[in-house]
Amino acid sequence: MSDKLKDIISKQAKNDEIEVGHGDDIVQLVGFIIGEEEYAVPILSIQEIIKPMEWTRVPQTPGYVLGVFNLRGSVIPLIDLRLKFGLKAQKHNEETRFFVLKQGDDVAGFVIDRLTMALRIKKSDIGPAPDTMAGDESLIDGVGKQADRILTILKVNKLLERDFS
Repeated sequence: MSDKLKDIISKQAKNDEIEVGHGDDIVQLVGFIIGEEEYAVPILSIQEIIKPMEWTRVPQTPGYVLGVFNLRGSVIPLIDLRLKFGLKAQKHNEETRFFVLKQGDDVAGFVIDRLTMALRIKKSDIGPAPDTMAGDESLIDGVGKQADRILTILKVNKLLERDFS
């Protein structure tokens, strides 16, 4: 687990010490920014969060697939979420991160603009995906509501799907 992810989890744990709740009613997520929007994925699906590293372009892949990178001997595809979501490419800066998602045997790296924080949201504060996005093909799992913001929760299995045709 990366130091950045450990820091986020430890800060969240300190905040949660005050809060006594029912673990089954809480969803733990990691928030991040793409463009002007905040998204989140379940914390347990994140293998690690790292600073950008060198990658190798792979021919005949969609534009949002930047290529592959080597993470301690594993070759992992790298997907730019800005491009996948139809936004313009942006040069990486000091806040840019790669996060590696894993679900079963599926692993991929994703470029995000900025990491926000670990979040704990009550299941009752998560609404369904908007009607226009409903269905199994949608990347959106739901919409989390907090006092000061709304964030889009993404489906990890859809992000990891190999639709590189």
